[in-house]
Amino acid sequence: MILKEKELFEQVDFELNELYETIIDDIAQQKYSIVDTFFNPAEVDLLRSTLIAKHKEDAFKKAAIGNRTNELIEKSVRGDFILWMNEATAEPAESIFFEKVNDLVQYLNRTCFMGILHKEFHYALYPEGTFYKRHLDTFQNDGRRKLSMVCYLNNEDWTPENGGELSIYTNNNGKEEELKIYPLPGRMVIFESQELEHEVKTVRVPRLSITGWLKTR
Repeated sequence: MILKEKELFEQVDFELNELYETIIDDIAQQKYSIVDTFFNPAEVDLLRSTLIAKHKEDAFKKAAIGNRTNELIEKSVRGDFILWMNEATAEPAESIFFEKVNDLVQYLNRTCFMGILHKEFHYALYPEGTFYKRHLDTFQNDGRRKLSMVCYLNNEDWTPENGGELSIYTNNNGKEEELKIYPLPGRMVIFESQELEHEVKTVRVPRLSITGWLKTR
């Protein structure tokens, strides 16, 4: 959970970022934030083109469940194909992506004392008919994931009929509620990895995104 230490900075000479403050307030209040302006349309187009090019190179592999040290491919649980991103060898569009994410991380660490030291991201492509069943983004042998992030790279003509929405399950006064989030191009969703169960509904046309996690020590 985002710590209340952020309030200490109200009395400090610090340049506030309105977008980041909205993200922080959202997560503090409801454990998730939906942002449609984190990346501009040109940046989304570049990232989409990079994903498609790498997929055509047959660089993607079938996604597994579990972390990288304990992977298990299970088609009945998830059906996406992924390609891990490497910041050290990033292409121009990927460098833009990491630059913006790093700026957010620095802001979170400075204002909220979140202690984010690591991050990991991958491209994700869900073919028609695939899904990802309800789960939590944490592991028994690795609890370092603090925040989950997903950025959608679908085409501008994406419609709800295409499926692939993200369902986040929240608790409102003891009553479970399902929040459906459509994967609109450029939309980014950030949520607490160890708190909110979620799933990807069945996809009717290929669904493109970048998914990752901000991690503590």
